[in-house]
Formats: sequence, structure tokens, C-alpha cells
Amino acid sequence: MQNQILVQEPQTKSPKTTTSATMLVPVCNSERCANQVINHGVPVDVVEKMRSEQMKLLRKPFQEKKALKDLNLSAGSYRWGTPSPTCLEQLSWSEAFHVQLTDILDSLAQNSLRWSMEQFALAVCEVAKELAEILAEEMGGETGIFKERCLPKSCYLRLNRYPACPTYSHIMGLMPHTDTSFLTLLHQDNVGGLQLLKDGKWIAVKPNPHALIINIGDLFQAWSNNLYKSVEHRVVANPVKERFSAAYFLCPPRDTVIQSAQIGGAVYRSFSFGEYKKQIEVDVQSIGHKVGLQRFLLPTQ
Repeated sequence: MQNQILVQEPQTKSPKTTTSATMLVPVCNSERCANQVINHGVPVDVVEKMRSEQMKLLRKPFQEKKALKDLNLSAGSYRWGTPSPTCLEQLSWSEAFHVQLTDILDSLAQNSLRWSMEQFALAVCEVAKELAEILAEEMGGETGIFKERCLPKSCYLRLNRYPACPTYSHIMGLMPHTDTSFLTLLHQDNVGGLQLLKDGKWIAVKPNPHALIINIGDLFQAWSNNLYKSVEHRVVANPVKERFSAAYFLCPPRDTVIQSAQIGGAVYRSFSFGEYKKQIEVDVQSIGHKVGLQRFLLPTQ
């Protein structure tokens, strides 16, 4: 017998099931505040190969990583800490390659690192689109935007490393934030450190290297007219162990217009994905952090 996808969101509706080789189950130490996918169909060897290449890349000297010679990526893909902090409290103890997949897909200059990233991204993309379509069907929405627009070339892959931090009690591994995507699918190792905000409390997500963590992003919140909520999360620093994770961001092309579903009246004005990203860049540069969907709220009557 095949397993099933079980969609727990939104809480006001009965869970929806559909035949698949995947199961979506809630995770957290106490109350449910996230979902993870087990039996997701992404081959184990693909995950392990990419993680091995990721570790080798991110353990290289800083100047080598900054030069981007391994991947020939777009400028700004390698990031250390917070891009534009305006105060000490905004600093993060982490580094990452934030990769637009157009930089690595269908490249003639293949190497082991690029190949492993591409294989991982293509496999996770199929899981992401399937889950997005199920969530859209649950709210009675059309699924075409995911089938037709959220192709790998418009999506992003982020390879994270969180070094052991001697001042872990004074700095975050990653500052609290929500993701800009429709969905984020995260693979993490067994170190732990991811926390999600639930009812005003930070709750640790127990690591499971065999699963994918699913986070709703800003675009899904706006598109669903707040039926699904973007998940605020952070990563706490670890004093003795380094941590690795890889996040796949399901995104449309920049010219895609996000329009709130007309359920009880639209909450957000229509905006393009490119406009949203640009506003985030402006806010980060000016105040050091993302404001997000609050910038796009329609006036209340």
C-alpha cells in the first residue's frame, strides 16, 4: 500500500489526502508549528552527494569562497552573516551560497559540485510543486501558477553553514525572518538549531536528516489571502558543533503578479514578485531587515 500526503493546513478545514509515495506530517517538540515530508522520493544518494559537496565548498578558505571560482555564480551569491546590518543585534553567525538556479542549470561547465546541486534542486522541485498544488486545491484555488510558472530556473537554492560560535549566547545563527517564496523545502543535518515561532513562543524543530521541512512563504500567504501564514523562523548558534542545511525556494519568474484570492475581500494589493524582491532589498539596505507583506496591505475600510 502506498503512503499518502496529509495536509494539515489550514486548521479550519479537514485534512486532505491524496495518493502519493510521500507523507507530510507535523513536527515540533510540543505544539504543531511546521510540517516535514518523509518518504519524499528525493534519492538518498542525491541528498548525500550534495551535502558532501556542500561541506567541502563551505569549509574552504574565505577568499576562495568569495571568489566564486568553483561555481562561476552571479555576484553576491556568497554571503557571510547579515548582508546590511544597521546594528549589532542584526548580525548573524552563518555563511551561505544563495544560488539562482539559472546559474547552474543546463551549464556546459559541469563539475561534481554543480551536478550535485542541479540533481538535488530538480528532485526537490517536483516535491515542492506537488505540495503547493495540494495546498492550492485545499483552498479551492487554481494550481496553474505552480505548474506553469514555478519552474526550476526561477527558483533558488541556498547552501547554509553555521560554524560553531564561541559567543553563542549573544548572537543568532540566523535572525528571525519569513521566506519570500511560495514554499521553502529545507533539508538539515542532525545538529539542530532551527526554531519556529508559534503563539509567541520559539519552538525547536527536532532534526531529521531523512525528512524535508516545509515552510509556507510570503507569496503563498499573499496569494491565499492569509489562509496560509508565512512561518517566522530563526536558527540559534551552537557553541561546539557546526551545522549544515540546504533550502529550496519555490518561486515564480520576477514578472509574475501575485493577486490575493477573493476570500472575504483581498488583504493585499496586487504586486509582482520582482516588485516584492526590490522592496525587500530597499528595506534591508536602509533599515537592516526585511519588512515584507506589511508594505503591500490594502487600506482597511
